[in-house]
Amino acid sequence: MTLTQNAQAFHEKMFPGYVSDFLRTDPEFIERFDNFAFDEVIEAIDLEDNTRFIAILATLLGSQSLDEFKAMVPASMNFGVTPVEMKEIIYQSVAYLGIGRVFPFLKAINEIFEMLGIPLPLDRQGTTTMENRLAKGAETLVNIVGPQMENFATRGPEETRHINKWLTDNCFGDYYTRRGLTHKQREMITFCFLLAQGGCEPQLISHAKTNMRIGNDKEFLIKIISQVLPFIGYPRSLNAIACVNKASESL
Repeated sequence: MTLTQNAQAFHEKMFPGYVSDFLRTDPEFIERFDNFAFDEVIEAIDLEDNTRFIAILATLLGSQSLDEFKAMVPASMNFGVTPVEMKEIIYQSVAYLGIGRVFPFLKAINEIFEMLGIPLPLDRQGTTTMENRLAKGAETLVNIVGPQMENFATRGPEETRHINKWLTDNCFGDYYTRRGLTHKQREMITFCFLLAQGGCEPQLISHAKTNMRIGNDKEFLIKIISQVLPFIGYPRSLNAIACVNKASESL
């Protein structure tokens, strides 16, 4: 088996001193996967380490890859992702994945943090109250998505208007108003949640447009897709690129 120096060095930085048993049981596979994911992809995709690993964590959440997520939590810390940033990724994912799919990840990261001696709960990051979350959510929604979202909470057919209100006060008022991640980071992780779970192409196109609106341009989004491709495969990655192209054409 021949691992490149770059692959070995990157793996060692992620998992210092750890020797995977797959080196014994599946050496041919590890040679090709590690050389691809931890050398070829890393060398080709120019991203800050913090951004790279936030995207990977969000994508693993979206694809329900719990075992890999647990492995990547300490690895991400070695590349500068903070416990607060990790918790914010998980909290926000509930709005896009639902608590049924997020619960195991929240439980797992708490177990990892306690094992690492990280005191829980972490410092509070919320900036809204139950009384002002709707107003603050509406303000944030307009700031991120655009002026077309004015009064979104009270628009639409009466039978579904409550969902517009929930998107405003819950999705944006409860999560996007929090500290710990910037709006650009929050839109990036939403993009990752959507591309990784599949079947959300209309929403993925919409959030690709929103990402571009606030500064995560087309080139950046394609870098994100390319970086997470080893973790979700080609079909969903190619679908995501098609959505980015459609979003770019409609701007």
